[in-house]
Amino acid sequence: MKNFFAPPKDRERLSPEKIKSKYPSMRLRVFLGAFLGYAGYYLVRKNLSIAAPDMINEGLLDKAGVGIAASAISIAYAFSKFIMGSISDRSDARKFLSVGLVLSALVMLVVGFLPYSTTDTSLNVVVIFIAMLMVGWLSGMGWPPCGRVMSHWFSQNERSFKMSLWNTSHTIGNGSMSLLVAIGVSVMVAFGFVDQTWRAAFIFPSIIAIVIALFCYWALRDRPTACGLPPIEEYRDDYSGVKNKKGEEVKIPFKRLFVDYIFKNKILWLIAIANSFVYLIRYGIADWAPVYLQEMSIMDASQSKLAFALHNYAGVPGTIICGWISAKLFKGRCAPANVLYMILVLLGILLYWQAGSVAALLAPIFGATVESTMVVIVYIALIEIGFCIYGPVALIGVQALNLVPKNAAGTAAGFVGLFGYLIGDALLAKILLGGVAENYGWLPVFWIFIVGAAIATIFCATTWKREKAL
Repeated sequence: MKNFFAPPKDRERLSPEKIKSKYPSMRLRVFLGAFLGYAGYYLVRKNLSIAAPDMINEGLLDKAGVGIAASAISIAYAFSKFIMGSISDRSDARKFLSVGLVLSALVMLVVGFLPYSTTDTSLNVVVIFIAMLMVGWLSGMGWPPCGRVMSHWFSQNERSFKMSLWNTSHTIGNGSMSLLVAIGVSVMVAFGFVDQTWRAAFIFPSIIAIVIALFCYWALRDRPTACGLPPIEEYRDDYSGVKNKKGEEVKIPFKRLFVDYIFKNKILWLIAIANSFVYLIRYGIADWAPVYLQEMSIMDASQSKLAFALHNYAGVPGTIICGWISAKLFKGRCAPANVLYMILVLLGILLYWQAGSVAALLAPIFGATVESTMVVIVYIALIEIGFCIYGPVALIGVQALNLVPKNAAGTAAGFVGLFGYLIGDALLAKILLGGVAENYGWLPVFWIFIVGAAIATIFCATTWKREKAL
């Protein structure tokens, strides 16, 4: 297996004419492979959030159980992204990403076909928790190889914008999942493949993910030198990135890599802490929106699925604009754009929370009912939050890559992701919010969102001057 994942050897350099014609097409091809590949991972990670309302209604799970079961992905992914990051720095990104996506999809398919108890929700939680642990661990094979190929195929002075474009892949993948579920329900129920509509949330997206994995295996290539092309710095005449003194492709021992490039890197610690609270907002808002909106009778099931999709799709232009602001206005610095976007996220959370009060004020002005006006305001609030939250998600990842040499990119991304997924997603967005919502209602949940957004903004701001000096 170790030999299977080993990076391909460098090929003999192509002629200048072939390099000139091949390099642009290979960059586009690799970008599409990384884009669709990472989107595919999100088709087999957030399925439980879409299936949860129906599973709760059928008595298979409760909100606390959903939070615990869903946290398994985040817990496993947090450690997997870090460990897989160091492994991917020594592996062929093409095989690493494709194999992980296929295995993740197969596990999620099993979840969709398993029988569940109608009398013992705790047993269901245990079964789904174990399956989600497996999916979470395999999901760690997604981001690190993407970070590796983006570092090798795109140079420092273009990376914040190009990675912002690439980072919209997970918002498209996440948003498309709810639409794929709607399609899957229609197809699978119509042809009698399943008798419970929530099963389509696990099965249909998994099938699409396997098809995407096959495309990625064709499209991705580990690095330019393995294709007979020069390193990206030489091709673009851009040597501004952080480099390893012994050469970019020297395999650094993990202990030295972690101590020298990760543990002693103060800015990396600051953005890792900021990432924890960014991920609290990212997943806390998105994952609980279908449950909250249906339980509070703000939206029905179809409306909440649409809100979930719009929230994620709004992240596409938001992330691109955030990357453009970073690259063009701040010369590749990420902290200023992150602070601006997190302030806007905080305003969106306040609107989401107080949608009913705002609707009561605006409904008479527009001659509409309070209920219909509230639905519109919730759509607006979720779109605004989605537009803004994914920019910092992308740029914090870019900061991590910019702070280390390319052959340490996966480990740095994994370290920052460890904080985001373990603390921000699993502990805060899943377990804490699920328990608070079940026992104390939704009011304290919104206070957690507000405090979390404020803390994220402060920690993003702490890197402002340090990043500029670096």
